[in-house]
Amino acid sequence: MTDPQIALMMLGLFIVFVFLGFPIAFTLMAMGIGFGYYAYFDARRMWRSFDRLDETASTWDSWSTWLEGFINNRIFDLFVNQTYTVMSNEVLTAVPLFLFMGYIVERANIVDRLFSTLNIASKDLPGSMGVAALITCALFATATGIVGAVVTLMGLLALPQMLKARYNPSFASGIICAGGTLGILIPPSIMLIVYAAASGVSIVRLYAAALLPGLVLVGLYLVYVIGRSILQPSVAPRPSKDEVPDMPLGKLWMMIVTSFLPLAFLILAVLGSILFGLATPTEAASIGALGGILLAFVYRAMTWQRLRESVYLTVRTTAMVCWLFVGSYVFSAVFSYLGGEHVISEFVQSLNLSPLMFLILAQLIIFLLGWPLEWSEIIIIFVPIFLPLLAIFEVDPLFFGILVALNLQTSFLTPPMAMSAYYLKGIAPPEVRLTQIFSGVMPFLFCVLVSMVLMYVFPQVVFYLPELFYGR
Repeated sequence: MTDPQIALMMLGLFIVFVFLGFPIAFTLMAMGIGFGYYAYFDARRMWRSFDRLDETASTWDSWSTWLEGFINNRIFDLFVNQTYTVMSNEVLTAVPLFLFMGYIVERANIVDRLFSTLNIASKDLPGSMGVAALITCALFATATGIVGAVVTLMGLLALPQMLKARYNPSFASGIICAGGTLGILIPPSIMLIVYAAASGVSIVRLYAAALLPGLVLVGLYLVYVIGRSILQPSVAPRPSKDEVPDMPLGKLWMMIVTSFLPLAFLILAVLGSILFGLATPTEAASIGALGGILLAFVYRAMTWQRLRESVYLTVRTTAMVCWLFVGSYVFSAVFSYLGGEHVISEFVQSLNLSPLMFLILAQLIIFLLGWPLEWSEIIIIFVPIFLPLLAIFEVDPLFFGILVALNLQTSFLTPPMAMSAYYLKGIAPPEVRLTQIFSGVMPFLFCVLVSMVLMYVFPQVVFYLPELFYGR
């Protein structure tokens, strides 16, 4: 077999092992080292120490020299260097800080106050409880960026109230599942940090570029929720005074000040300091982590147990992301050295695709990968395969990254592997069936596809803020 054929076999075996359930980070590292040992095998270099042995050398000297030569393969040097590169990556330093902010906010009892306030404030809107749940999900997802945490917490908090208010179970479930995934896209998104580290695109420009598409997607969700509530009132009955009591205006404003404004101020402080160049993403993430701790103290929700849980979850998730990067860097370096990237590039160019056709093909592949894989694995492992092709088709990596972020919303919403649905089913009342949750997320999936089409048709939605803030 030729080296490029071995590279393609390497990629195929990796996909097989993923579907068999092997841990992805360690599979990447094992396959990178295994195939890399073959790729960098140089017997003359590895066992040149034998030249220094004479005829009187003992058996022990011979065996130790052979073992030294066996591990004297450049793949081990590559593995160490790539590990150091990941650990010293300044962009990735923001990941644990944003994660810590999210886990602290999750445990600060802010969300229940926020949902109650928005529920009362929006009671005159059609589908008011759904609107309140969706806006709460969007704000909470922005503060945490952790899909499972948002869906689970909102499922425990909002879903029982919506069902008690006679909301259609499918409609209510879809709102929570779709709202919980918004943290992937809306800054400060951890996914965008990971994409920036993988692609070399400025994280500051990515955040600016993602802001309008994120708001567009939230707007489409709200239009659907309100529109369906108007056209089909039975799915979202108006609340009675017993369910949502009238509130004096002064007291309502006080509730907004104490529940909505602190979280909104924290998000705007973090995001604004990044967008206006007042702080780097890492410095802003530090501010956000400190702000999350202060909010938890203000709401009297900070305990030693909650702090310890937040630190543990932060370390665990950060370690997963870092080892994925290490495995991916080693795997992709060997894959490229064997000629795999060249083969894929030649194949794609032979299809004579237009830039639009290439974008559609790439997004379709990412959409399909979203069924078995998490967003982190798609961004770190598979997106780098597309990155060298962007220059060939004259596609801006910034634009491509925002399309991928939009696309990955679908990975959490598309049956049969819709993780948001499974998160919600795990804590939903028994009468809410998984098929109902699946049917509830489908209209929101259509909203995501509409938003992607809008990005294709009006790319200035992506480029407007980066060009406004930082020039071309």
